[in-house]
Amino acid sequence: MRSTRAPRTARGGLLASALLAIVAAVNTGGSPAAIADPDEYKPPLALNGTASLMWRAGDDERVIRLTDGGYKQTGSAWSTLRVTLERSFESTFTAHIRNGKAGADGIAFLIQGEGPRALGGWGGGLGYRGIGRSVAVEFDTYQNSSDPSSNHLAVVFGGHPDKHAAQAPSPVPLYGKPFRARVKYDAGRERLTVHVRSTTEGAPEKLVLNQKVDLADRIGTDIAWVGFTGATGELTARQDIYQWSVGSPKD
Repeated sequence: MRSTRAPRTARGGLLASALLAIVAAVNTGGSPAAIADPDEYKPPLALNGTASLMWRAGDDERVIRLTDGGYKQTGSAWSTLRVTLERSFESTFTAHIRNGKAGADGIAFLIQGEGPRALGGWGGGLGYRGIGRSVAVEFDTYQNSSDPSSNHLAVVFGGHPDKHAAQAPSPVPLYGKPFRARVKYDAGRERLTVHVRSTTEGAPEKLVLNQKVDLADRIGTDIAWVGFTGATGELTARQDIYQWSVGSPKD
């Protein structure tokens, strides 16, 4: 049985039929067409812990920096416009995790029902350990005891990063170079898929994870927050997200 559920529609909610370029909206200060109440528009990001908005070096594009190279840091960033889980949606973004030859711990894309202040544990917690009403997609750059490698993806339920519902090696390096990711949820089939590719022009996109899950049932709400967490431990990294959008699936 599903736990307490939000109404199917909510004021200010993001319906997945329209595209929201989240970081771009913060850059311009404009009012994207996806927002139901333009007169009540506010920047659609909630930043917690070490997360901040930065200017991308050598460019006029802003990025979300989850961790900035310090030890035992945690950061989270959420769209304050929620997605309707009874409709299909997808999120695309570019991530750049780097800080010398070795670093930790990685980032995660989350769909969660806890709220825009949700923030979890550092180190192997990847910033989401303890966010119970969540489904996470890990992009993990450090091999903890429960991990298959230091370059893998995983689907995790209930804020327990030591228990993977699914896992797979990444076909591209997650550390050192930018990579592009696409997380898609097919509501009709209750199917979560994750594709990644390098940012090299013409690089092919590869399917990495394909997990059956009813997001609304797992999280306990029909309407949820989406965003990112990241963490460091005894090793550090700068972990940036940019070119992030949420909207209707393209296929």
